[in-house]
Amino acid sequence: MTLNPATPDFANQLSAILPDGVLRDIEPRYLEEPRGRFSGQAGVLVLPQTVDEVSTLVRSANAARVPVVPYGGGTGLVCGQVMPDGPAPLLISLERMTAIRGVYPQENVLVAEAGAILADVQTAAQGANRLFPLSLASEGSAQIGGNLSTNAGGVNVLRYGNTRELCLGLEAVLPNGEIWHGLSRLRKDNTGYDLRGLLIGAEGTLGVITAAALKLSPVPAVRGTAMFVVPSAQAALDLLSLARDQLGEAVSAFELIHRQGLEFLAETLPQLRQPFERAPEWCVLIELGLSRGQDPEQALADLFEAAVEDGCALDGVIAQSETQRNELWTVREQIPEANRLIGSVSSHDISIPLSAIPEFIARGGEAIAALGAFRINCFGHLGDGNLHYNVFPAQGQTREAYEAQRGTVKRVVHDLVHDMDGSVSAEHGVGRLKVADVERYGDPVRLAAMRAIKLALDPNGIMNPGAVLNL
Repeated sequence: MTLNPATPDFANQLSAILPDGVLRDIEPRYLEEPRGRFSGQAGVLVLPQTVDEVSTLVRSANAARVPVVPYGGGTGLVCGQVMPDGPAPLLISLERMTAIRGVYPQENVLVAEAGAILADVQTAAQGANRLFPLSLASEGSAQIGGNLSTNAGGVNVLRYGNTRELCLGLEAVLPNGEIWHGLSRLRKDNTGYDLRGLLIGAEGTLGVITAAALKLSPVPAVRGTAMFVVPSAQAALDLLSLARDQLGEAVSAFELIHRQGLEFLAETLPQLRQPFERAPEWCVLIELGLSRGQDPEQALADLFEAAVEDGCALDGVIAQSETQRNELWTVREQIPEANRLIGSVSSHDISIPLSAIPEFIARGGEAIAALGAFRINCFGHLGDGNLHYNVFPAQGQTREAYEAQRGTVKRVVHDLVHDMDGSVSAEHGVGRLKVADVERYGDPVRLAAMRAIKLALDPNGIMNPGAVLNL
């Protein structure tokens, strides 16, 4: 498919049919991504304010065969929001589409435009005494449209599911510029193919999400938070099973943390208060959400007692106040920042069948050690099998010294993930970073079906070219 760059003449055409303020100067921040691995390009930057304006933009781009890159909060980690190569695209930022169109407490539904910041969606839900449970480290800048486009995960997937499970309906502009009015607030609607599920996770390759009907939940009456030291990754898994047996769906989050992550925090953010004097080899962060009349501290104390008896906990800290609860969560949420400051050789967002996680960690450590001197920070959402398995330079070295080995490290990790029936993209998406991995490890029939869908909806190939699929 031949695409054309977004030229000044194309910009003039758009300017003639759009309100003032939609076309903007291209600032460097729109061409950057958080890890600094890629630099993007853009011929024209636009900030539409309505779905009709998005429709006009996409229809014009399709007619001129100009590539379109949808842009959310720019927090994506797989280069889905920047286009380094090919004809300079039309970059559509949804940041002016921030309205909360409606909140329906009795239905447990909130309708938000795609540019709404995740934290603002959470706040709007709180204003109606409801919970929007998607929670990410980047929630202060990530936009809900980007969360949906990547099917983001976060810390509460164990209880509430990925973003796909938190969405009932969508409004979206398809590649030909037509608007799909699919903002259904229904839980049951068996009237054909699930376009909502198709667009969520498509990373802008099948259209531009402009608004969503989101599921809300009751706010837990009381919360409890604790960090338990466990003797091994297997013990952490045993503790998860014990917690769910004792507390059921009250377990909202269950995060695995390795000593290396705590040491990175001590090295890069020494002002951060850590719960243990010496960093344990493994620990888990547990969050409970309970009903009125229940005592979360006692529930966690009972869990700890049973865990010690079963040999799957060695020590623990149970938060006694909201301040202590926030301190424990800050330790977990700052690990990615410490990772960034250290600088990884290769980072991996993977998922593994739960029962296979201890074996993966053991085999992965051996495989990486065979390549040379590296440090591994393995942490993440143990409750849903999603690990962030990141490989770092040896102490005193920088990632630049290992650049020649980056591809080998990634291949070794991803080969092992595939061998153990896992996924090389758990919650961050594919973007442009993992297209070759999808080709290498993906089921051929599934890939053929994905290409057929892409070609049917976007025959000119304008939507986020180079992302997700190699066409």
